[in-house]
Amino acid sequence: MARNSIAESWRQNNLATRILRAALGFTWFYGGWQKASDPTFLDKASPNYIGAQIQGYSKSSPIGFFLRHFVEHATQVGVLVMLTEFAIGIAVLTGIWLQAAIIGGALVSFGLWITVTWHAYPYFLGSDTAYLVMWIALFALIRQQYAGRRAPKVVPIAERREFVRLLGVGVGAVIAAMGASKLQKSLPKSAAGAEIVKLAKFPVGSTMTYTAPDGNAAVLFRTAAGVFAYSAVCTHQGCVVSYNSSSKTLDCPCHGGQFDPYNGGAVLGGPPPAPLPKYSVAIKGDAIVSA
Repeated sequence: MARNSIAESWRQNNLATRILRAALGFTWFYGGWQKASDPTFLDKASPNYIGAQIQGYSKSSPIGFFLRHFVEHATQVGVLVMLTEFAIGIAVLTGIWLQAAIIGGALVSFGLWITVTWHAYPYFLGSDTAYLVMWIALFALIRQQYAGRRAPKVVPIAERREFVRLLGVGVGAVIAAMGASKLQKSLPKSAAGAEIVKLAKFPVGSTMTYTAPDGNAAVLFRTAAGVFAYSAVCTHQGCVVSYNSSSKTLDCPCHGGQFDPYNGGAVLGGPPPAPLPKYSVAIKGDAIVSA
């Protein structure tokens, strides 16, 4: 397969194989794109910084002792993960070093399972085990395609042409990452002291979502004791939480995470590895401001 064109690599696949290749290849490419286009992913001041994520995962993962060694090199790890996802996506979609890319995708899914979604309960709320099974199924389908014939090696022979094709995947990953970074959203940022809402419009017992100084979504609360706010970015996989007035919790719609806004943003349930970060707010005059 290493010598076939992109179109030929797709023609050789049956329908099930094409569906899996398209879904996994696109998802992995999009995963890299999402990280490269997110200005908070490599921002050390953001609660969504890859280093903060690794530190959070280390507290609940069975290999937490291993993850802690990467916290101080988190930026490099983030860039490597980003480029790896791009490369796997490109390789799967083009058919270049396909079997090696499939194994790589399976290893990434396994790694995410034992770090990010290890404590997801019930287990099906975590997507990484499902992706792992999809990668294994795709590998089996590709190998079955060559039943009765000599299958190509998982890693092709190191010929000049193969080296150029592999180099093309790497270059493509870098170009994609650079392109996504150029399209990063320009998030609005409010300086300390910036007004969030007027007191008259936000009585005791109110909650609201606003944009924090670092550009992330945040949730503001006002009680008889004062005002406080938390990041609305779930510490599990970055989904935006919302306030549930009936349970008085901040709930993540993606994987069932729950946080207690009246107890330091503590995790009450689901897979989140750490409490929600807190933002500084204060009452100044007739308004609530970022402190």
